[in-house]
Parts: sequence; C-alpha cells; structure tokens
Amino acid sequence: MAYVLLAVIGVCSGIIGALVGLGGGAILVPAALFISSSTGMLTDLTPQKVVGLSVVMMIATGLSSTLSYMKSKTVDYKSGLIFFIGSAPGTILGAYVNKGINLPSFNLYFGILLIVLAAILLFRDYMKPVQWFVQHGKKRIFVDEVDGKSYEYGYPLWFAVSLTFLIGFASGLFGIGGGSMIVPAMIILFLFPPHVAIATSMFMVFLSSIINSASHIYLGHVPWLYVLPVVPGAYIGAKIGAALNKKIDSKMLVVLLRIILLLLGIHSIYEGIVGN
Repeated sequence: MAYVLLAVIGVCSGIIGALVGLGGGAILVPAALFISSSTGMLTDLTPQKVVGLSVVMMIATGLSSTLSYMKSKTVDYKSGLIFFIGSAPGTILGAYVNKGINLPSFNLYFGILLIVLAAILLFRDYMKPVQWFVQHGKKRIFVDEVDGKSYEYGYPLWFAVSLTFLIGFASGLFGIGGGSMIVPAMIILFLFPPHVAIATSMFMVFLSSIINSASHIYLGHVPWLYVLPVVPGAYIGAKIGAALNKKIDSKMLVVLLRIILLLLGIHSIYEGIVGN
C-alpha cells in the first residue's frame, strides 16, 4: 500500500510541478512526511531520506517536462544555464546542512518555507513587474511562435546568480525544486513571459537536481526502494503536466496549490513545535 501511495504522490508531484514550474518537491516532501507521521507507514523516512527521495524524483520531473517544452521552443537555454551556475553550489551546501537537521526542526523550518511559498503564489498576481532589473541587465528577446508577439526581458548577471544560489540552497536543504521561488522572480523581476519562465525553470530544475542528487547519494540520503515507485510516476505526471500547460488555464490549480501549501505548512509547523 505504501508503494502505491508513493506512486500516486509521484504522479501528482509530476503533474503539478510541470504545470506551474514547481519541480514537484514542494508536493512530495510534505505529503511523504504527513503519511509517515499520520498513518504509521513509511516510518523509516527521516528528513534526510525524504529530501534524497525528492531530489532524485526531480531529475525525472525536470527531464520529462524539459523534453516536452523543448518541442514547443519555450526553453531559454542560456538563462537556464546561468541560473544553474548560481544554484549548483547552493544545492551542495544545502545538502550538507541538511544532514544535521532533526525531524522537529525540519518540520518547523519547512513549514515556514511552505507558508512563504503560499504567500508568494498568493501575491504574485498582484505584484507589478519591476523594470529596473531589465533596464540594468542584459536584455533578451523572445518571439512567441503562436501569437507572433515579441517579449523583452532580462536581468543583471550578478543578481541572477546570487538569487539562484539562495534558491539552490533551499532546494538542497528541503528537497524542493526551486521553481516555486524562481518562477515568480523571473516573471516579476526579470519580465519573462510566463510560459518561458516555467519551461526555463524546469530546465534549471533538471540540471540542479542532478547535482543535488549526487550530493545526497554521496551522503547516503536516498532510499532506493522508495525511488522505484516515485520516479516512474513523476516522469509520467510531468508529461501530463507539460501537456496540460499548453491547453488549460492554470489559475484554478494555483489557487488550490496555495491552499494546500498553506495547510501543509501549518501542519508541518505544528509537528515541529509538538516534536520539540
């Protein structure tokens, strides 16, 4: 039964991760911890193993969705590589810090992060784009092949690398893909077209997850038996999510995601406080 639940979580993580550019870790980590603490199943999953499972899963999620977005030509490879240069050392540092965190502390800090992510998703639609970063950075042009519109966006290199380093650190520490933080930044600060931001985010998630996974494998954090049902589910889910991204309005899903992250965050903080 536990393996079936993990497969279902993998599919859901893949769908949501690819659809809105999250990477899927923000779904898998709290879901696995909730099952472990509430059902008596997966009781051997420590915070380190949950994070290790999540980062390996995100390789499949990132690869699957990136391959799909490559076909629609919405991946900005150059920006993705620049963001990866910043995030890669951050993920390694985060993985090493993770090994010293106990379960109550992990729940507390991760719960706070989930609430912050929910707030970002809540307020990003009300935030006005910031022109400063484009005006003081290297500008890029994207022409949408569907409607023929031309979009100008950009970013200062130093700021992009610094920002993605911090996002990479959070990814290595908590096992999230980083897309939940980088996508709003790309849209609001760097003026990326939303579909380019999501596609480029998943490309960065794929590259960062390889480094992130290598760090956690080296540290012995990956529960390989649990990887077996999660990775195929996430790969299939990411294919579905990337296909849905092109066809549906994801606003309702984002609203639902805000509520889920908020509730999971509150539960995680409660577990962290009670556990202490």
